Amino acid sequence: MDVVIVESPAKAKTINKYLGSNYKVLASFGHVRDLPAKDGSVRPDEDFAMSWEVDGPSSKRLSEIAKAVKEADNVILATDPDREGEAISWHVLEVLRQKKVLKDKPVMRVVFNAITKRAVTEAMAAPREIDAPLVDAYLARRALDYLVGFTLSPVLWRKLPGARSAGRVQSVALRLVCDRETEIERFIREDYWQIAALLKTPRGEGFEARLTAYDGKKLQKLSIKSQEEADAVQAMLGGATFKAASVEAKPTRRNPAPPFTTSTLQQAASSRLGFSASRTMQVAQRLYEGTDIGGETTGLITYMRTDGVQMAYEAIDSARQLIGSQFGDKYLPEKPRFYASKAKNAQEAHEAVRPTDFSRTPAQVRKYLDSDQSRLYEMIWQRAVASQMQPAEIERTTVEIEAKNGGQSANLRAVGSVIRFDGFIAAYTEDRDEDAEKEDDKRLPEIRSGEDLSREKIDSTKHTTEPPPRYSEASLIKRMEELGIGRPSTYAATLKTLEDRDYVTIDKRRLTPQPKGRLVTAFLESFFERYVEYDFTAALEEKLDQISDGKLSWKEVLRDFWQQFSGSVADIKELRVTEVLNALNEELAPLVFPAREDGSNPRICPKCGTGNLSLKLGKFGAFVGCSNYPECGFTRQLGEAVNGAGEGAADGDRELGKDPYTGEEIWLKSGRFGPYVQRGDGKEAKRTSLPKGWTVDAMDHEKAMALLSLPRDVGQHPESGKMITAGLGRYGPFVLHDGTYANVESIEDVFSIGLNRAVTVIAEKQAKGGRGRTAAALKELGQHPDGGAITVRDGRYGPYVNWGKINATLPNGKEPQSVTVEEALELIAAKAAKGGKGTRKAAPKKTTTKKAPAKKAAAKKPAAKKAASKAAKD
Repeated sequence: MDVVIVESPAKAKTINKYLGSNYKVLASFGHVRDLPAKDGSVRPDEDFAMSWEVDGPSSKRLSEIAKAVKEADNVILATDPDREGEAISWHVLEVLRQKKVLKDKPVMRVVFNAITKRAVTEAMAAPREIDAPLVDAYLARRALDYLVGFTLSPVLWRKLPGARSAGRVQSVALRLVCDRETEIERFIREDYWQIAALLKTPRGEGFEARLTAYDGKKLQKLSIKSQEEADAVQAMLGGATFKAASVEAKPTRRNPAPPFTTSTLQQAASSRLGFSASRTMQVAQRLYEGTDIGGETTGLITYMRTDGVQMAYEAIDSARQLIGSQFGDKYLPEKPRFYASKAKNAQEAHEAVRPTDFSRTPAQVRKYLDSDQSRLYEMIWQRAVASQMQPAEIERTTVEIEAKNGGQSANLRAVGSVIRFDGFIAAYTEDRDEDAEKEDDKRLPEIRSGEDLSREKIDSTKHTTEPPPRYSEASLIKRMEELGIGRPSTYAATLKTLEDRDYVTIDKRRLTPQPKGRLVTAFLESFFERYVEYDFTAALEEKLDQISDGKLSWKEVLRDFWQQFSGSVADIKELRVTEVLNALNEELAPLVFPAREDGSNPRICPKCGTGNLSLKLGKFGAFVGCSNYPECGFTRQLGEAVNGAGEGAADGDRELGKDPYTGEEIWLKSGRFGPYVQRGDGKEAKRTSLPKGWTVDAMDHEKAMALLSLPRDVGQHPESGKMITAGLGRYGPFVLHDGTYANVESIEDVFSIGLNRAVTVIAEKQAKGGRGRTAAALKELGQHPDGGAITVRDGRYGPYVNWGKINATLPNGKEPQSVTVEEALELIAAKAAKGGKGTRKAAPKKTTTKKAPAKKAAAKKPAAKKAASKAAKD
């Protein structure tokens, strides 16, 4: 028996059917090892030695794989056909060697680009060894991402509390979004006028022509800048005679685009289907892994993580046969079409994303798929078919028109296009800009050169220049690919990270940088400019691609990078926070000190009138505060406008109405930790922060009342009889029952969740072993002399130092990020000296061997690990 190892359990089941009973197919469930989320996982001083860790679920699966391998004749590694897949095979092989179960068993690597019986059978007949350069490229990328994340992120935590992480690709993608926002803010709108004439041929057919020149001067878009100028031109044309000076009809051909790559698939799915990048990849993954068609699970598309634009010869033949039978011979080119990638740093020469069988038309498979799968499959099928079809033949007609009125003259132009043969458009219409679409749709009547034209109407329309649009996911992915930043297979995860960390928000498919994101970008541009430069990041990608081609040593690349990067970080660590804030005050002046309606100095405190406003750092991030603190308590969130009209207006207070039950006033306020609503006055006033996704502008009396009514009783639990409540806490919206908190997806769920759903959510949480909440680690201080990690955490009653089971509260006013190891040890010792009061268990006992207990203690802190691992990933 041979053991075959794949990534997905869905694939394992399908492939086992294809291979038969002589094979046992097992799934690794993706990566089986990763770098532990703590310092020292990558050690530059030891020539970039790396420590790998197997988590609990992976350990169980690897034990099952090892047990099967012990009894196997051959081991076949069949993970995905890309760099990550190669790395997973390498990890699995390394673990099997450590477990000493391989012995002399042959180990083979096979790859298949589609999960079909033919593709799998052909792959099994052509085994190879693990691609060492591809693994080296993976190791280099993983080490770089770790070193950047775990070196830059702590600097951010110390200098910019509230900033969660930086990353090699993540930070450059964020810079693109922030730079576009700066362009929009600095854009100066200009008014301009366009003149058009509605004319008729002698045969009575009407058309429109636009002014292109006036009195011998060629006009640009902004040439006519005032109503007076527009009126003068309109008056001249109103009394002019018109003549067709020339008519030129020029045939053009438009060729089809190649089949989809990862990035072009994400772009098209965004513009056509409204899918996010991550949703596109999730749906494509299901199409790749396959669905049950006629009693057999079959993959419907080839592997969806690819830079390649070419299709296999047999796929091209299949597409051409379908074109001839379904569209007709006139749509079939004499020779097949072959494409070459134009993407910068294109690599991993797999096929493009295409159907595994072109005879499975979208109509035929629709009944086996859900709506998202069906729409995405249809788009992939259409684009792949169109790529092998004849070009579209278009006739573009341009008419130049002369207008004369006494001694004045003007020139106008009319343009129209006619599709003479639709070609590939019969299968798939490409996404083109709006103006081009309008031009293609516009047809001109028959116009003869030299004939007179009659005037129907002269139109003058005012326009205003618009700033460049914010990036959509599709346009950002396209720009990143053009610049050579990151890899297409990682774009979806990168964008998701930016959104999860509140660096950007996505509204109506447009990415808007949040103040936190702009602060991080400004900090990195001010103090780590080289590492967020587009050219530098692209050049590093090229080196990584050269590693995968076997042209560069991965450790040489790491040495060159680390030598300069570590020096830059060491310099920044010495900077005082005030120096950082002064630099950011200048860099982000429009955001930190927005212009006021009354024109007063935006840097003068509107409350006391004498203090200067500046960025301040608090527990939850940066805010704007007055230099006269504590005498003046004025604070404002970043990006929040003020009008200078007085204290209440400056503080952002807005009256929303009264509580109909208590008669108390309800206010929308802004504090150093963000906007919130408040009912009543004084210490007893009810307050609650605005949840994620709720904006200040959208707040009204109804929403404020809903927030202030929380927590809400959902109903009594059918088994315990105890009440289930829904509310909003520090860690987001939740339902609570008998001490068990379970998060729900959105604040809307808090107001709408019913008893049955709440019981299910709580049961799912309890099944995972969850009851209360685990405080997140704000800072990791290192190892205690007696073993075990020391962390600073944020608890229900404020920040505290944690070691083992000892929790020592920080003194009042002590910033969590400023705590040193020495201070933490004193606090822990003082707490332990009280005889364990306030602790559930005594401190860990001292041992003579420190390494083993340290690892054991660190492994017991999933919250700390999770927080740190997020910081290291793009």
